[in-house]
This record gives sequence, C-alpha cells and structure tokens, in this order.
Amino acid sequence: MNDINYTSLSASEVNISPADLGTRIIVFGASGQLGQCLQQQAAVRGIKNINFLPEENADILDKDIVAKVFADEMPAYVINCAAYTAVDRAEDEIDTARKVNRDGVANLATVCRAHQSTLIHISTDFVFEGDVPKLLGETEPARPINIYGLTKLQGEAALAGIIHKYYILRTSWLYSEYGNNFVKTMLKLGKERDELGVVVDQVGTPTYGMDLASAIFDIIQSDVQAYGIYHYSNEGVASWYDFAKAIFDLSGTTVKLKPVKTSEYVTKAARPAFSVMDKSKIKDTFGLEIPYWRDSLSDCIGKLQDPDADAPGK
Repeated sequence: MNDINYTSLSASEVNISPADLGTRIIVFGASGQLGQCLQQQAAVRGIKNINFLPEENADILDKDIVAKVFADEMPAYVINCAAYTAVDRAEDEIDTARKVNRDGVANLATVCRAHQSTLIHISTDFVFEGDVPKLLGETEPARPINIYGLTKLQGEAALAGIIHKYYILRTSWLYSEYGNNFVKTMLKLGKERDELGVVVDQVGTPTYGMDLASAIFDIIQSDVQAYGIYHYSNEGVASWYDFAKAIFDLSGTTVKLKPVKTSEYVTKAARPAFSVMDKSKIKDTFGLEIPYWRDSLSDCIGKLQDPDADAPGK
C-alpha cells in the first residue's frame, strides 16, 4: 500500500464554486450488471438527470475522456461501476487489474475533487482475509488474500487519499438478470448436467443487484452527507452450496447437488472462507431496510423466468 502516491487538483485551481455544480448523475461502467440494474431502478424512480456511460464510450483509464465527460456533464454525483472483476484471471493479469481497480479509480477521484462531485464507488468483501467467522464491520482490518481483492483495496486507498466526498460501498456475491453471474451460471448448468458439486465451506451473503442499485439511489436522495466506507449486501448468511440449492429449489430445477470442500475445488485465486458483512452502519445512517437474500433471489428468478412479469397489465 505504501507505493500509492496520487496528486490531485483542488477546486480552487479550476475556480469552480458550488453554484456552478450541475445536478446530474453519471454512471461509469454502465454496461455491466450493476450499471444495468441502476438503469432499471432509475426508470422505476423516474430519475431523468442521469447519464449511463458504457466502458467503450468512457474508459476510466483515459484521463482526457474522463475530463471531457465531467466538463460536459458537470455532475453532482458519480457512480463508478467500472472494475476488473475476473478474480482468477487477475492472478496472472496483475497490471491490468491494478490499472482498472486502482489507477482508474484515482483518475475519477481526481476529477471529482476538481469539480466538487461526490463519488460513489463499488468495492468488495474480497478485501478481507475471511479467516474468522464473525460479522465484518467497516473498521475491520482489510487483508486481501488474492490479487483482485488487493487491487480493489488499493483503489479504496487511492480514492480516500484524494477526496473526502465519497461513499465506498463494499458488496458481495453480486447477481442479477444481467451479465454473467452465479445465478445464471447455475441455471444454465442445472439444465445441462445431472449432478453438480458446489463449495460448502465458503460463507457470505448473496446480493441482488437491484437491491444494491436501489440503495445507491436512496443514499443520493437522502442528501445525508455522511461520507466514508459502508457495507451493503442482502441480509442473512449462506454458503455457495446453500445459494445454489436455493436457486434450484426456487426455479424448479431438478439436479443432484453435491457439497464440495474448498480443498477439493482448487481455483487460481484463494477466496475468503467467511465474508459476511455487518450492515448496521448503512442501515442506521440512511434508514435502509435490506431484504433477506432468499426473498430477493426469488424476485430475480421470477424475472428471469418471466421477463415481462412487471410489464403494465400483467
């Protein structure tokens, strides 16, 4: 962590007053699953002053593009969903993971400070070692055991060293109707195979992307300026085996599920054995009510099985 040394522009250097700030929200990494969940939630809430920027149009590593986006939009809030999330591949692609998860975040933080924008950045439970079975609070020492977690922690440190108007939201086991995730993978494999082995001794909490997206807008609309690190996942505790069992039960998928130990399912990157996060801070600060993980999973599977379930008239 000692190699992080970022400089930043001050608001006075660019001569911006609070009165010049826009009211827009911009989202980087909008083509990912959380970005798409934010688009859905914005539509539900009738939020119009928001611009969703996919990676191909707004690379957070390109300082010139980032600067132009800010100059054009003058955002009050910036939501960063852009990240390198290939946990196992990161063990070999260290430089790429570090550039996106650390340097890209630093780029955004630098321009956010210059424009007096508030940055909402998504991080991960993988910043924790996860070797003790207890709820992980925001002040718990972060000791990642894989490159992905390390680069995400470096991104947190870079951000906090540049600006003070930020919310870091650590989440876990994210899934939704969009993109590639555990739920969609299990549903696919459940149709293709008669038997599946799923890890039973890694414990955490699944998080529905729609719930996280809703919480992000709740934070923005609360106008509570309690900056810092927060934990958000759905309520409850599950192993990956429990998660898979619930997916198959709720979807009516018939497949034999076998519990497998981590030692029997070797991966390139190590995973925390226990990463259940304490959500007391975010609930108390913003008055959030967080759904139980299985209830949210049922909602997601219902939408996957009937995409038009929420359409008018149904």
